[in-house]
Amino acid sequence: MSELPISSPYRSSPDAPVPDQLRNQLSTQLNAAFTDGTIDADDFQARLDTLFGAQRMGELVPVVQGLPPLQTYADPAIVASDGGQPGELAAPRDASKLALVTGGAVIGAIILIVILLAILL
Repeated sequence: MSELPISSPYRSSPDAPVPDQLRNQLSTQLNAAFTDGTIDADDFQARLDTLFGAQRMGELVPVVQGLPPLQTYADPAIVASDGGQPGELAAPRDASKLALVTGGAVIGAIILIVILLAILL
C-alpha cells in the first residue's frame, strides 16, 4: 500500500504520461537524497532505473515513496553560509558603506540647520 496521498499526481492520474520536466526534477531529488545519505547506492540505482524506464505516472510511485522533498526556497542572504564552520568567528564586515551613509546623513542635517537658520534670521 502506498503512503502517498490519493491527491498525489502519481495516484490520482496513474495513466498520464511522465513529463520530461518531472523526470528531471525527480532525478535531481534522487541525486540530492543519495548525496545526503538518505538512500544508499543500490536504492539510488534502482530508483533511477525505474524513473527512466517509467512511461506512466503510476510507475513512479516506488521512485518517490519515502523520498525527501526538494527545498523550495532560497536561504536569505543574511543567513547564507560563507563556508565557515559552526562556532568559528566570521570575518568582519566592511563598515565603509555604513560610514558613508552616516556621514551623508550628518552633512545633510547640518545643511538643513544652516538653511533654516538663514531663513529665520
